Amino acid sequence: MTGHYYSHRPDTPHDRQYWKAELRGHTLQFVSDAGVFSKGGVDFGSRVLIENMDIPDGAQVLDVGCGYGPIGLAAAKLATQGHVTMVDVNERALELAQENAERNGISNVTVRKSDGLDGIGSSTFDVILTNPPIRAGKEVVHRIFEQSHAHLNDRGALWIVIQKKQGAPSAEAKLRELFGEERVELVAKEKGYRIYRAVKE
Repeated sequence: MTGHYYSHRPDTPHDRQYWKAELRGHTLQFVSDAGVFSKGGVDFGSRVLIENMDIPDGAQVLDVGCGYGPIGLAAAKLATQGHVTMVDVNERALELAQENAERNGISNVTVRKSDGLDGIGSSTFDVILTNPPIRAGKEVVHRIFEQSHAHLNDRGALWIVIQKKQGAPSAEAKLRELFGEERVELVAKEKGYRIYRAVKE
């Protein structure tokens, strides 16, 4: 059985759910399903990231591990003159993300399959956002950080959310190794969640 949310093709029986969420001043409609991360509503960590992320209006943005789309679609609402690329390894999540973009009339997004950043070619971005798949293991998470550093434009920023008890200290150390001590900032912490911003020099 491949029911975990970082499966390529979850075989969990469908259980579609519908709800609305208020994100950065916008009411968005969502449909989710079994076999994707946080199917019952926007998870707390993603909400904290969404509330803190800085998205310039014309930014080229990448949402890594987009799930059914809350982070990327919220970013697209902020980057009205920009574009958001939303990637995930989970095909069911990608179908939902595309459906949710259409459901909300959000057209400045591209949804595509990618294992980490393997599938984005030579594209570079001003902002990369991720609520990384902690259950997939530290090696997977740290590879996302490494790939993100390589695909950021100069002065571009990687924003991540991670729980203190699920790897925040090692994640912070990895970010400082990649970006430099002075380029990593703990932007917010709430109920055990940490929001880090790492800026590429």
